[in-house]
Amino acid sequence: MMDPTLLGQFNQDNIVVEKLDNLINWGRSNSLWFFQFGLACCAIEMMSAAGPRHDLERFGTMPRATPRQSDVMIVAGTVTLKMAERVKRLFEQMSDPKYVISMGSCSNSGGPYWQHGYHVLKGVDLVVPVDVYVPGCPPRPEALLQGLLELQKKIKTETPLRKQV
Repeated sequence: MMDPTLLGQFNQDNIVVEKLDNLINWGRSNSLWFFQFGLACCAIEMMSAAGPRHDLERFGTMPRATPRQSDVMIVAGTVTLKMAERVKRLFEQMSDPKYVISMGSCSNSGGPYWQHGYHVLKGVDLVVPVDVYVPGCPPRPEALLQGLLELQKKIKTETPLRKQV
């Protein structure tokens, strides 16, 4: 990614030359604080991903107990119509920039319950904007890790300092 001549200069002079956008995105993508919104069986897999075997924190993520300290909301499980307004309220409490990961078939599209349950939301993206969808019923912890890596890729391509048109 770095120009070979600049790399040689860095080794000689200990100087790093990079765009400020890239530096900010590198810091933001490698320090994601997530808010866990576990609603059903996907929440068990999310907890497993945070455990010692999969070690979610090695990717720079850290669980937070409040949305006001979080960058990422992980919605895992069946979102009912009653819970949808709470998901939206918690999302609105997060500071910008904020991201949402939808984990599992239920939060992605209503799962197996949407056909026979009038109370199930047909996807969390109807109430909050979703950045990454993690498929599965329930998805394995490795799938959530892959979803976080995809979110990191997305964050690295953003331009936080440039004026949005």
